[in-house]
Amino acid sequence: MYRKYCEIVTSLLKEATGLDDVLLADGGEHADLASTAAFALAKREKKNPALLAKEIVEKISAKAAEEGIDVSCKGPYINFVFGTKFVSDTVRAARLPEYGTLPQKTDRVIIEHTSANPNGPLHVGHIRNTVIGDTLVRAFRKAGYPVDAQYYLNDMGRQIAIVAWGVKNLHYERLENEKGDEFIVRHYVEANRIAKEKPEIEAEFDVMMEKIEAGDPETVKLFYESVETCAEGIKETLASMNVKHDRFVRETTFLHDGSMEKVLSRVEALPNAQHEDKMMYLDLSEQGFGNRYVLRRSNGTSVYAARDLAFHLWKNAQCDRSIDILGADHKLIGAQLQTTLSLIGERPPEIVNFEFVSLPEGSMSTRGGVFISADELLSETKKRAFDEVTARRPELDEESRRKIANAVAVGAVRYDIIKVSAEKSTVFDWKEALDFERQSAPYVQYAHARACSILEKARDEGGFNENYEYSDSYEIALAKHLAHFPAVIEKVVNELRPHLLAVYVRDLADLFNSFYRFDPVLKAEGKVRDARLTLVDACRNTLLQALNVLGIEALESM
Repeated sequence: MYRKYCEIVTSLLKEATGLDDVLLADGGEHADLASTAAFALAKREKKNPALLAKEIVEKISAKAAEEGIDVSCKGPYINFVFGTKFVSDTVRAARLPEYGTLPQKTDRVIIEHTSANPNGPLHVGHIRNTVIGDTLVRAFRKAGYPVDAQYYLNDMGRQIAIVAWGVKNLHYERLENEKGDEFIVRHYVEANRIAKEKPEIEAEFDVMMEKIEAGDPETVKLFYESVETCAEGIKETLASMNVKHDRFVRETTFLHDGSMEKVLSRVEALPNAQHEDKMMYLDLSEQGFGNRYVLRRSNGTSVYAARDLAFHLWKNAQCDRSIDILGADHKLIGAQLQTTLSLIGERPPEIVNFEFVSLPEGSMSTRGGVFISADELLSETKKRAFDEVTARRPELDEESRRKIANAVAVGAVRYDIIKVSAEKSTVFDWKEALDFERQSAPYVQYAHARACSILEKARDEGGFNENYEYSDSYEIALAKHLAHFPAVIEKVVNELRPHLLAVYVRDLADLFNSFYRFDPVLKAEGKVRDARLTLVDACRNTLLQALNVLGIEALESM
């Protein structure tokens, strides 16, 4: 509804001013929309902007009124306030099952995220990539795009050679209930330890890398099985965070199908391609890069970047928009990839770079002093959530409390990470993330549960008749915020800023709680009661839809 009214206002202003950009913005406390078009027009007409604003208002007032929009000006600023029809239409729309879903698009989108090396479990450093990527996948689908969520599986690099060496030489038995990634990381850590004590083993890693590139059957099988075992464990962790990829794409695919050699031949034809013996690299100094973009090593074997180029050409053939989620430590290689693809006349991917998430010192023990796994983080969060739920709902049986706690824990981790814009670093704060009274996932989940509880009580008391007449300020503020949901989804996918949805849903919970506090719902009477219950249902549904996009379970009881 908000998007529709924005289009109406834009059309009216364009007709009145002749401007292509009518400079619309949020109207703040005084209006639903505001325009500074008079300033732009003043430059062209060489007139006082306040006088021009008044003239514009006079031109469009009648047509705006027909649409239920009140238009006025305050100095050079033109303000638009949407009337009762907008409010009632919004509440009606917000009750629809798929509210916020935008019209279907034909543009195909591939979003690659997480893509951690399969040499052990996902750790805390990977989680932000996962949450940002999965939230964008969900947002794009809500926006009507066909989306393929992909995980690029490094199955032939040096780290995988170390894993494969460990599997071949250490002969560990898999422990009972040991996840595949936990099993593999034992080999990886020990192989690294041995290599430090016996540096001559490094040469064995190099031999294995040469063999995998040459397609040696035994080595290919060893690498494949080692990676598959680790990937099984990674998939379990992702599933526990409500994350699922449509496709795991193996790096070796582009070596064995010849596509890597094809793209390298195109790169070698570039004037800035350089060779030193068997090494091949691009000199990208003219493009602003100070270091070499190496694609072949001195022994002639290819590096990750070479397969990455082939992978992106493969993706381009299957989509209209390719998006990569990369950590801050990949900014350079990501920019070099984009530049190289542009140099050979190919479409570069859009890249969302993010800063890292960390934990306060001493919050948790590490495994062997190396890292904190995502599984450990989730396990500890679930324990803390269970204690909180038990304190709040001691009358529930243990199974019910654990179910709520698990949903709260996953939501707490996802929300605490996504609420901060990607370009800012963040610290996962246990207390804040699990605070039911503050702006956190449990806070939003509780708003949804409260709405469900109110509606359930209303049904027990005989139900209600839907009514869409509103005049109270808290009713109107809540209804007008509901109207923004589809526009927020659109903005998230256009700007690749998923934190905007976290901000929106937090504000929605705030407005709902204020409405509930100051406007009696079940104790109201007649049409007022009906209208408020109708609004509660619209809010419940919008919270549900928004939480689904955030990958957080909308609990009906907490």
